Amino acid sequence: MANVALIGCTGMVGSHILTSLLAHSGVSRVDTISRRTPQSASGAPQAKLTTFVSDNTETWAGQLSALTPTPEIFISAFGTTKANAGGFENQYKIEHGLNIEMARAARDAGVKVYVLISGASASKASSIAYIRMKGEIEEDVKALGFERTVIVRPGLISGTREESRPLEASMRFIAGWAGKLHPSLKDGWAQDADVIAQAAVNAGLKALDGDVPAGSEKVWIIDGTQIISLGKKSAGSS
Repeated sequence: MANVALIGCTGMVGSHILTSLLAHSGVSRVDTISRRTPQSASGAPQAKLTTFVSDNTETWAGQLSALTPTPEIFISAFGTTKANAGGFENQYKIEHGLNIEMARAARDAGVKVYVLISGASASKASSIAYIRMKGEIEEDVKALGFERTVIVRPGLISGTREESRPLEASMRFIAGWAGKLHPSLKDGWAQDADVIAQAAVNAGLKALDGDVPAGSEKVWIIDGTQIISLGKKSAGSS
């Protein structure tokens, strides 16, 4: 039975991660740290879920460090948008800065497995600022030296967003249509948010047990159809 801490629990993928964690028989405790109370909290078993809510993200690392018992797994689905941040420079400060600060706090607290929801094509060498930021987050997390690091790289995330993103909405519509024709037309480039979430949870628990592919003992990168395979409901899920 694993104790898990989660940030980004109110986002498109993160909310599904929280639901998956609460439903999984292999997870005994879930601690969330967020700016607002996650929707799942209202119907969650109170003995299993503890929420810490604060607009002041400067308090988050201290809260993570103080968790008792120490989580074995820390999952970050945290991110923001350029529009919400007021420009890419601020987006970078928030998304990169907080992710690395929280990862460092998790490592120092003794967390064994770190799971990051990243993005397809993430690369610190990219000429595209957003993709470069994702790549830099990955590299900086890997440098922290967790016992095991799991990086989930979804393509287009299918599902319903609270925020209005017309171009993404159009692409999600196309992905949904393609998936109805045949999964192979969609799975390599677009994955449903709940499937990505289940893949992250299943991969984190596997990594904790040491059940990772050969060559991925320290860093396990999961993308495309691998997400689909790992995202299938496990026996421990309701």
